[in-house]
Amino acid sequence: MSSLRRRWVGRAVTFVTLLGASFGEAAGQQPECGGRASLLITVSDESGTIALPGATVVLRWTDVERRPVRDVADTDGSYSLCAPRDARAATVWAEFGDGSSVQSVVAFEPGDRREVALRVLTGRVRSGRLIGRLYDGVSGDPVATAAITVIGRTGLAESNRRGRFILSGIPAGEHELEVRRLGYAPLRHAVTVTRGLTTEVEIGLVPTPAEMEPIVATVTRPRRLEIKGFYERKLWGELVSGGTFFTAADIERRNPVQIAHMIADMSGIRLGSGGRLFNMRMSAGFSNQGCTIKTYLDNVDVSDVPLRTLVRPVEVAGVEIYKGPASLPAEFGGSDSRCGVVVIWTK
Repeated sequence: MSSLRRRWVGRAVTFVTLLGASFGEAAGQQPECGGRASLLITVSDESGTIALPGATVVLRWTDVERRPVRDVADTDGSYSLCAPRDARAATVWAEFGDGSSVQSVVAFEPGDRREVALRVLTGRVRSGRLIGRLYDGVSGDPVATAAITVIGRTGLAESNRRGRFILSGIPAGEHELEVRRLGYAPLRHAVTVTRGLTTEVEIGLVPTPAEMEPIVATVTRPRRLEIKGFYERKLWGELVSGGTFFTAADIERRNPVQIAHMIADMSGIRLGSGGRLFNMRMSAGFSNQGCTIKTYLDNVDVSDVPLRTLVRPVEVAGVEIYKGPASLPAEFGGSDSRCGVVVIWTK
């Protein structure tokens, strides 16, 4: 059990970032992108002389709805990609072990060919990031083109058409967030930034002259779930109904006796007498009791072990549930995943 829970924590490293595209190519040389924008990212140490393979490059498109990119740099520390034809901007950062880069928002045009050198800043991470969403407190619609700043700092972010924004490189500690948008009452709200972690902010802006209090909710993301790609898969899965996701807050609200009970409450999933999970909608051709769902705990296959013997609900940071192969992310695919996959991450 201790091996299942053991967490690898690498050297704290900070990267400088770059922009990318939706489909990773073979790293090492600039890809041929057929008129689309292309980018070659190289990651090295602070001196720029030693390549750093294995860095994770993370990219979110800021102007189109596409699956976020999360991939690993090649053995020479490079990663190349092509942008979708309709994309013009993206937010990119890199991660390694317990470290993370600042984020870069990069604009580009079709046909652009760029080489971007990322240099790792060694030493402990002293900053965190803010990721947020702005919405109309009355209608619930996203609020775009709002200006978001941290009081006392020069950086400014602008919300995109889905109301989302990112502020990175914020020193750890207490800060005051300011949001301004024509047609809405200006807002100032105290936020706490944690070193090396991401704080999520949900802000409901008040249309002027409506008389009501703004709505603000904040939560700090578990660093481990960020590193493992949980939030990128959750963002995309919720956009296209590609899976079901439970956070620690969801589990705390439900307060199940066993985490398997919470999963088995979903339509089409049953908990067998041996403690295994079955997909009842895919039983044909397999068995009368259904098709066994592939189950992972911290990336370890535990399909044949009762979950109640491995983890308690209070120890779970996040759960991902994919009921069939059509919704599976590539990292959880394979012929043995045809009945669906449940992925559990501990705190």
